[in-house]
Amino acid sequence: MYISRIPLNTARFAAKQLISSPYRLHAAVEKSFPPSAVRSGDEGRILWRLDFSRDGDSTWLYVVSPERPDFTHIVEQAGWPTRTEWEVKDYEPLITHIAKGQEWAFRLRANPARKVYKDLGKRPNPAVVGKVMGHVTIDKQLSWLKKSSERNGFALLGSSEEEAGLSCVVSQRRKEQFAHGNSKVTLVTAQFDGQLRVTDAQAFQRCLRQGIGRAKSFGCGMLTVAPIR
Repeated sequence: MYISRIPLNTARFAAKQLISSPYRLHAAVEKSFPPSAVRSGDEGRILWRLDFSRDGDSTWLYVVSPERPDFTHIVEQAGWPTRTEWEVKDYEPLITHIAKGQEWAFRLRANPARKVYKDLGKRPNPAVVGKVMGHVTIDKQLSWLKKSSERNGFALLGSSEEEAGLSCVVSQRRKEQFAHGNSKVTLVTAQFDGQLRVTDAQAFQRCLRQGIGRAKSFGCGMLTVAPIR
């Protein structure tokens, strides 16, 4: 597995188009690999995420993939063509280093959602039953993450303490709509930043390789970790 990142030049029109359309950015990421490249398998799958700096001065595209990418076309369209630079690192040393009990800082951009089995709305709407609906409140989004963490081999630090969930910050909460063919896709997305403890090394390694939740093709589900400072 590889982890890569490339800066996007938000002053360029093509960069703005990519950032505004998860479908277009998905296509651009896919074209970073030849047709014969592994896109999804037991060893991992292609995941991507946009990271925005707090001051808005920089935007980075992060990609996790089973094979090494070539971002030349993205640089030409949405980067700095005179400096065709991006970073690619071997992800395996970190993944194989994961062990139970380790504590990490993490970032995750996800599509917190659930399938509706019963209409609980104030106004009855049978049409929602069977559909996938996004969680729109911070409490529900945090509850989704806590539930997801259990089956992905980690626990949020502080989740069993009196101030449960306060170690995780939920930001960039959005309802995104974009064209996909002749239809329109609507996603509820949120970014989670916090600290975690590994509870199941094998499950957490799989989480780093395969991602969490839905809408992985559209920039959701990629969890990354860093040492706690």
